[in-house]
Amino acid sequence: MNDFIEEAEERNAPPEEQVHSRYICTANHGFAPYAQEELRRLFGAVKSTLLLPGEIFIATLQHKPEEVNRLLLQQLPIFLRHIQPIEFQDEGSLAGLERLAVYLSRRSELEGLKVSLHVRKSGDSFWQESPGELREWLQEHLGSLSAEFTVHDPAWVISVYADGNALYAGVSRPEHNLSSWNGGAIRFRKEDGQISRAKFKLMEAEKEFDIPFYSFKNAVDIGASPGGWTSFLLERGLKVTAVDPALMHPSLRNAPGLKILRKNAGEVKFRENEFDLLVCDMSWSPKLMAKLVTGLLHSLSPGGTAIITVKLMHKKPLALIKELIAMFEGERMQIQRAKQLFHNRDEITLYMIKY
Repeated sequence: MNDFIEEAEERNAPPEEQVHSRYICTANHGFAPYAQEELRRLFGAVKSTLLLPGEIFIATLQHKPEEVNRLLLQQLPIFLRHIQPIEFQDEGSLAGLERLAVYLSRRSELEGLKVSLHVRKSGDSFWQESPGELREWLQEHLGSLSAEFTVHDPAWVISVYADGNALYAGVSRPEHNLSSWNGGAIRFRKEDGQISRAKFKLMEAEKEFDIPFYSFKNAVDIGASPGGWTSFLLERGLKVTAVDPALMHPSLRNAPGLKILRKNAGEVKFRENEFDLLVCDMSWSPKLMAKLVTGLLHSLSPGGTAIITVKLMHKKPLALIKELIAMFEGERMQIQRAKQLFHNRDEITLYMIKY
């Protein structure tokens, strides 16, 4: 009830105090405070209301939606994984859902186009069934809207969040959500014989950053054991040098195109420009990892790519990330993206190209 009172007060506020836009924002669990800080740095004061502690919150921004879209795409956030507009809010009930269906049916920009319907719900949502069943209910009640509902390559995304006593929805272009996946959560099916779930991080980076792994020829995998990333690169047709004193998974030990060096990364010697791809996913202190990797960057050819995970072991991750980026930039590495992927845990992924 308080949310509805606040919304009414905002509508009656003087023009200079009126709310311009509201969003449901999502980060990896425990990292919502850093996503909120990113929004504050970009937009100034941010009013936040938690929906799921540490992960999902409502952000009220004193900017118009088009300005929010422009600034977020201009300076892509690291920890803010997904954002969806709140253009409709109602009570959490069947009557509220019926009003939502009427509202969406009147959105003329959706007519005749491909539309994705993304539905999420909280643990205490008024909607007792699954999000998939709510999506089906909405699609049935949007029959008058001559849109093609799809998962792939939509022109528009309808985002619905069913909370305990409230219903939120908005319509946006996929790129304005920061991720085309529902809530920014891209999920992969574990394969038979898959070595480790770490492989998902590289699979997600491939999609999120649009990295053409098939175009590379020679890769070095630093801290490769047990071989999740190495197996991914071999599947993409690369020759791989795997560096780790620990044993690789038995399935990889005689793999064609794989050279295994059972050494610490600080002990190996590589030629100049030997590789066009360097990857590293080690559970090391981030500064020690950065020092180790920068010492091997001579082996990466100009135009080569580096994909590195940074473990966030410090209480000030934004400051740490800024420091590490400066270290890599000092070694002729151009940062393409720094982002906490859905499959990252207490870490982020850096995507860099050497110039």
